[in-house]
Amino acid sequence: MASDLDTVRVLRALFNDMPRAPQGLTHLETMAWIKQSMNDFEGGDMAYTIEHITRNAMLDIVLRMREDGPLADDAAFDEIVALISTKEGRSTFMDRCIQAQKSNAVTERLLARVQRPWTEPEPLFVPDPLEVQRFVLAQASGPGPMYAEYGAREDVRQIGVLEQPPEQVHEFAWGFVTEDQGDWNFYLAEVWRQGTVGYFERFLSAVQLETTGLPEGPAAASPMPACLTLDVGIGAFSSLTLHAGASLADPDVRRWVGEVFIAGLLPRMAARVLDERCDFPERVQ
Repeated sequence: MASDLDTVRVLRALFNDMPRAPQGLTHLETMAWIKQSMNDFEGGDMAYTIEHITRNAMLDIVLRMREDGPLADDAAFDEIVALISTKEGRSTFMDRCIQAQKSNAVTERLLARVQRPWTEPEPLFVPDPLEVQRFVLAQASGPGPMYAEYGAREDVRQIGVLEQPPEQVHEFAWGFVTEDQGDWNFYLAEVWRQGTVGYFERFLSAVQLETTGLPEGPAAASPMPACLTLDVGIGAFSSLTLHAGASLADPDVRRWVGEVFIAGLLPRMAARVLDERCDFPERVQ
């Protein structure tokens, strides 16, 4: 088990460059100081919150590895403590964790595929034609039960994803889509219930497979309009994002997003993404 001294060392290494409140402040003064520090942080209060969440996650990882992993060795632990004490070192450490997680996930998927043959999963959901038509006609439903469920999640509240309400919300039986600052952001209930973070890259791979005409993809690919740009959903903490800019108001582009992407591609892609046995080809990873 990690000792109190281990915990203190890791905390000091991780948070040595974060602003600290001066001694002697009252509770109200401390709250005001924290708020000002968040606003003054590079990137604003959202960046401050994400940075804190990231470093706390690193704290948990390091202490777990200290208890029953490779950092049980004192020399290895000392090396990691020194590494995470700098911005560059923290980035290196997180890259290692991400790569290790990817390798582990790939191994698990390969083992699962050996155990039983993989077959194309059924689409995750069957789109409601009326909901799709409302989207195509730009008739936003506004926030509903799906939006409320997502907004009530602890991780969503911590990051402050919905503190600034999006310009438009389209609710569907499977989740919701927001329109905000020239972007369409897609939120699927089955994804956020299983942990949004684990599926950013898999959604990106799934969309590329469906829209680029690769041999491993569908016989008839559905290329995206040139005005749309695909992006991982990290910025909006969504499953994925389509950047449209001024084309958000283009009826033909909206029709493609509604009738092709939402009604056809998204249910099939989401099923593949959530099926851990589905291993996307390297060229789209």
